[in-house]
Amino acid sequence: MKKIILSFAVAGMVLTTYSCRESTQDKTKDAVEAIGEDIEDGTRRAAEEVEKGAEKVKKEIDEEIHETDDHIQQEEPEQ
Repeated sequence: MKKIILSFAVAGMVLTTYSCRESTQDKTKDAVEAIGEDIEDGTRRAAEEVEKGAEKVKKEIDEEIHETDDHIQQEEPEQ
């Protein structure tokens, strides 16, 4: 009788462990997918910020070039 009870106990523990492993794998898979989505979103936002910064720098450079050209053109007629 003890052997039968122990066999059922061991079988129950094995089934519990196996089902926990499956749910753990599912949870891990979901977590990995969520992390991947977070990385994609973060990368997209970072790229947008870099693009905005690059446009701002380009605009500032263009303004400086045009201001410098205006300053040189103003000096030339005076000579």
